[in-house]
Amino acid sequence: MIGNESGEDYLEAILRLSAQKQDVHSVEVARELGVSKPAVTKAMRILTGKGYVVIRDNHIHLTESGREYAEAVYGKHKMFTRFFVMLGVDERTAEADACRAEHVLSEQTCDAIRRFMEKRGG
Repeated sequence: MIGNESGEDYLEAILRLSAQKQDVHSVEVARELGVSKPAVTKAMRILTGKGYVVIRDNHIHLTESGREYAEAVYGKHKMFTRFFVMLGVDERTAEADACRAEHVLSEQTCDAIRRFMEKRGG
């Protein structure tokens, strides 16, 4: 477990970028997150140390555990976005609020929202 929002955002960004193309570079992660390239370098050092990413030939790749973690965070993000839109929140606000909620709400709350949405067809 990373234990901070920033690290999870990096993993999620790498996951999204790797879905578009096989090789992800730090400059693309920086652009995606609106951070500096040195900030990405520092984050990649931390995530590599935790076993979530590997860097080969300047390409960033998620490890199996990194991919699982990123998919879990991104899954919450998509669920919260849909949930907030179901409540009548506009798409842009729902997306921004989901980005924050995915990091702070407990698994118990996430599971309750997931069950609620399944019952409602969301």
